[in-house]
Amino acid sequence: MIKPNLIFNNFKDAILTKYGPNPAKMLIYTGVLGWFLSSAAQVTAIAVNNKIPKEQKMFLIPQEIGDGAINVLSFFLVTSAIKNLASKLVSTGKLANPKIRKFLRDTGLNVKNGLGQTKFNIESMANFDLIKDDYKTFKNGCDVIAMTVGSILSCNIITPFLRNKFAADRQKKTISKNYNYAMQKLNPPKGISIDNYKKQASIKFSSPLKI
Repeated sequence: MIKPNLIFNNFKDAILTKYGPNPAKMLIYTGVLGWFLSSAAQVTAIAVNNKIPKEQKMFLIPQEIGDGAINVLSFFLVTSAIKNLASKLVSTGKLANPKIRKFLRDTGLNVKNGLGQTKFNIESMANFDLIKDDYKTFKNGCDVIAMTVGSILSCNIITPFLRNKFAADRQKKTISKNYNYAMQKLNPPKGISIDNYKKQASIKFSSPLKI
């Protein structure tokens, strides 16, 4: 039987081997995993809560699943896009520290012979080994900063906006569905037609939607 500490060490070594050279990517994936587990916990809590009526669960569970999907997709897409942009700026030489700039000048590169263009890549240079360590350190730092900025934008601005819009649209549909269902079950009092009764009920129970 494999010991638990051996399993943990193997897992740790695999993570370090795969994501050690690119810590920003590891942070993105762990962030996505965190959002997914949080959403799954919310859905499970609603599903097993006996105090919540079945009718409410039919609304709350799909809403939580939708919110979770928005959280995960928004976080992953926004952080990945900003991180990839930062990586591209560094690899093309548009974003560099003093040591990298000196290396590029000593090599004779400038904007006229490819520096800063999208097809240019410092890592493809023949003498890249001379600047490799400084370049990797700087690039990883830029990636982590970009990932952090992306996560702040996603969690505090983009995701709440998308979630509110999703919730408002779903609430409108749910209210409309429940109203139509209730109208079908109405039995008008004697002396009034069903159409007039529905009209009066609509006026009485309708109100502006506030989110």
